[in-house]
Amino acid sequence: MHEAALALLTEVGYDQLSIEAIAARAGVAKTTIYRRYRDKAALVAAAVEQRQGSAPPEPGGGGLRENLLAVVRWLAREIAEQEIGVLGALFAGMRGDPRLAEEMRRILRRDQTAMTDRLRGEELAPGAAELFAEVAPGVIVHRIVFAGQRCDDRFVRHVVDDILLPLLRKGIRT
Repeated sequence: MHEAALALLTEVGYDQLSIEAIAARAGVAKTTIYRRYRDKAALVAAAVEQRQGSAPPEPGGGGLRENLLAVVRWLAREIAEQEIGVLGALFAGMRGDPRLAEEMRRILRRDQTAMTDRLRGEELAPGAAELFAEVAPGVIVHRIVFAGQRCDDRFVRHVVDDILLPLLRKGIRT
């Protein structure tokens, strides 16, 4: 059912996506879907969550830079594994459906908490972890979706060394 929802989301977009079409593609009754999900937004959010690969890496003993590198590599891999069609359909759907926007923001807040929990420490300026959760995904999405380029290790090091460390270190005003 989740794969059917994501496949149709990519094919027809969120606005044209229907529970009936998802049920038909998945080979289940519409009532089966409604027993589990209150609406289309909840089903799409569950499909997105089910597709996520892994949790951010635990902090290591290498310090802030090494922890940032590990989290940014993980984040780049997670974003790169998403189909661009799914991301585009979700972005467009969020603009028109407040329920989808609410569900996707819930997932985002959960993921931001998981990422920023790995970065808290004495070396960070106040509010830096939350700023990281806004900046890092934005740079990565731009690189993958808009620039059409990979987030290779050279790019990840550039993001960490030239953007994130100066932005997040204690004493730097944001």
